Amino acid sequence: MKMAALLFSLVFFSFLSISNAKLSSSLGVCYGQLGNNLPSPAKSVELLKSLKVSQVKLYDPNPKILTALAGTKIHVLTMVPNEIISNISKNQSLSDEWVRLHILPFYPKTRITALLVGNEILSPWQTNKTWVDLVPAMRRVRQSLKKYKLQKIKVGTPLAIDAVDQAIPYPPSNGTFRSDIAVSVMKPMLQFLNRTKSFFFLDAYTYFPWSANPDKISLDYALFEGNVTYTDPVSGLLYTNLLDQILDSVVFAMTKMGYPNIPIFLAETGWPSNGDVDQIGGNVKNAATYNRNLIKRATAVPTYGTPARPGWAIPTLIFALYNENTKPGPGTERNWGLLYPTGKPVYEVDLTGKRYDYPVLPEGKNNVPYKGKVWCVVAKGVINMTEVGNAVTYACGQGNGTCDAIQPGKACYQPNSLVAHANYAFSSYWSQRRSIGATCYFNGVAVQTTKDPGTFHFVSELSKYNSYGSCRFPSVTL
Repeated sequence: MKMAALLFSLVFFSFLSISNAKLSSSLGVCYGQLGNNLPSPAKSVELLKSLKVSQVKLYDPNPKILTALAGTKIHVLTMVPNEIISNISKNQSLSDEWVRLHILPFYPKTRITALLVGNEILSPWQTNKTWVDLVPAMRRVRQSLKKYKLQKIKVGTPLAIDAVDQAIPYPPSNGTFRSDIAVSVMKPMLQFLNRTKSFFFLDAYTYFPWSANPDKISLDYALFEGNVTYTDPVSGLLYTNLLDQILDSVVFAMTKMGYPNIPIFLAETGWPSNGDVDQIGGNVKNAATYNRNLIKRATAVPTYGTPARPGWAIPTLIFALYNENTKPGPGTERNWGLLYPTGKPVYEVDLTGKRYDYPVLPEGKNNVPYKGKVWCVVAKGVINMTEVGNAVTYACGQGNGTCDAIQPGKACYQPNSLVAHANYAFSSYWSQRRSIGATCYFNGVAVQTTKDPGTFHFVSELSKYNSYGSCRFPSVTL
């Protein structure tokens, strides 16, 4: 009976939203700034206009970017930083002052349409002390906007799919919000979004569930390639792609809490074009396929919606504008961009959805997991040896014998060079700690390799050091 009632609610509100069917979902990009080689704000805005984006999301109210966007037709979403949420939640004057300084000077010349309070603040890895402050902060920010007569600006917060209590959305009808946030945070948040006619801003990626379960989820299904279908055994709804399953898991979760008609805004989605050796599927062919198919769906008239919400428009933002070379974490983190920092496309896309005649791209070579040994070494082209030295100091400082073999007189001390010792230290550190989340990054000076640094990097040195043959570089076996 409960599921029947849920389905009735979904069908009823889908009928009420039929006016959305004649609207195409607005499409834009996320403009991250975690790079030391990115174009200027003025140049970036020219690139945004050349891409014909209708919306852009900023991760902070950068005044130079907001100024550069003035006078354009691009709608702008910007953010209140995570670290001030708790203070704002308790202090209306502080909220007022923040809006006065960071939003008021730019509006309406810059078309700010949404102010997002925090970024993925409810993810389990975030501090739960901030969770209970989120909705009070959203209320304060909305009150500040009203004070300055900026109430047309929507207030929301982008959440990752981990707000829903299941790693893979099978089936979507099982979707519920996590028990640690459902009553204390999600219920009042949905009340706020419903009352203010705002959106449920969702960051949703098919890459992550697919790459974590490539033996259970078809790559075609994750890329909108239409060769696989899935029928929800409870609702009976038919799915042709993984993104719709993810979106509908949120729809069902909201419906179970009594809010079946809050629209979803897809605030981040995309696919990486490159990655580390131990990551699968990050390649240009997959990234282009995902985003081109996404664009086709997002710009269709009438709109597709999802199986649970046919015909509902879903505003969509592609992550990201640029490859950002200083983002920490695994290699995919630095390869989500539509553009290189030079402004050159990583692959061709048409955000208007009108182009279909793209050149054929070579198949990706990493769609199945790599099997073999992997090492962590100094990245090619690194010139900041001070940064390399700092990384070696950090790696060796973690103890557990990480760098014992490169001490004077030990098997791997020779050749006595910074790069040689760094290659050993990085490989040793990573092999010991990868299982608990360590990455081969070291502030951008390290990279994974399938070539043993003990044989390829110092081949010219081997004849000099008779003891070098006893040195074995630690590795990760995949």
